[in-house]
Amino acid sequence: MVSEPTVADATNRIYESLQADNADIDVHIATLKEALVRAGLKEAVFDPAKLMQNNRSGRKFMQAYFRQRGVTVKFSAS
Repeated sequence: MVSEPTVADATNRIYESLQADNADIDVHIATLKEALVRAGLKEAVFDPAKLMQNNRSGRKFMQAYFRQRGVTVKFSAS
């Protein structure tokens, strides 16, 4: 049986995708959304230090993009 990706797995794939010029980002967002539902979580938490565009506009754009796909994004205080 193949295990479903955890929220941490899905989050790590999104970091990798962001590093790779957003390759397959929509697929990874969908995977994250499913993982959040399975975990009973309402939002995904990202470490801003791992983002390519770690500035206010980059974070706001990421939040808006993910929100359009049904995922609420928060950022950890790193």
